[in-house]
Amino acid sequence: MPDLADPRLIFLILIFAAVFTAGQALTGLVKVGATRRKVNKRLAVVERTGSLEQLVGELRKQRGLTADGEVSRGMGWFNDLVIRSGVNVQLKAHLPMVLLGAALVSAVAFMWTHNGMAAAVAGPALGLIVPILFLKFKAGARAKAIGLQLPNALEVIVRSLEAGHPVPTAIALVGREMPDPLGSEFGMAGDEIAYGATLEQAVGRIADRCRHPDVDLFAATIRLQEKSGGNLTGLLKMNAKAVRERHKMRLKIKAASSEGRASAIILTSAPFGVLGILTFASPHFYGDVIGERPVQIGLAVLGTWMFLGNMVMRKMIDMRI
Repeated sequence: MPDLADPRLIFLILIFAAVFTAGQALTGLVKVGATRRKVNKRLAVVERTGSLEQLVGELRKQRGLTADGEVSRGMGWFNDLVIRSGVNVQLKAHLPMVLLGAALVSAVAFMWTHNGMAAAVAGPALGLIVPILFLKFKAGARAKAIGLQLPNALEVIVRSLEAGHPVPTAIALVGREMPDPLGSEFGMAGDEIAYGATLEQAVGRIADRCRHPDVDLFAATIRLQEKSGGNLTGLLKMNAKAVRERHKMRLKIKAASSEGRASAIILTSAPFGVLGILTFASPHFYGDVIGERPVQIGLAVLGTWMFLGNMVMRKMIDMRI
């Protein structure tokens, strides 16, 4: 048993404590810096613009909207995906990067397979698929963050209204105090109201940009109150409670369907994992028969069957509220 009073042991403990403390401090600084950078992108745009008109125009441009703040339908589903993801897509800056990545993939595919047709297909395919998957990932993460932030944003509006502030001021307060993504969305709505839009128009544009069912419920509440009147504070309180209950229900559904998702992942990845292991462990295991027509047909049938099974599992666990 080592002596606890050993100077070398004490020295090593002090070194460990110093390294651990430095690591924790560095991690905290990185997290704080990242949080400050992404607190609210709109506030950074405010510092760069001089007038309200320039601010509204710049925010709309960054979100891929038209000059009137509407969602452009010219690019179809891709434009909707870009808006839902919140990514500032600039074709002049990003298109050369995509083309370079596709060229590199084609070169690697040609060096690996020595097949010009495969290389010509692999590069453009991955050049299109990877950006779309990235935008879908960002859109999903953004929708999740919006669902978590919306009840707090509604409570901020309710408290501001109870304090005597008008509705545009309450919405602008959310834009200043809430982090992204919802902070910038409500900030844009506050700027549009100050620029001349009505409350119903500004909130409707938030719903168009977010494409989230809870935000659609909030927009419907505002439209109902604008047309029929009533106590907006009470309606927003009920709205916040409904959003929280819907979020709890989504979590319960996710927990209940976790077994099905795990089964789908395991059953889908197992054949490919075994194939990869056999490819590296015994490269000639399938080499003698992979070119046979019946084997190719059998593999195609098995792949189709696996795809159909995954679609059935997805249909069973995809429960939406």
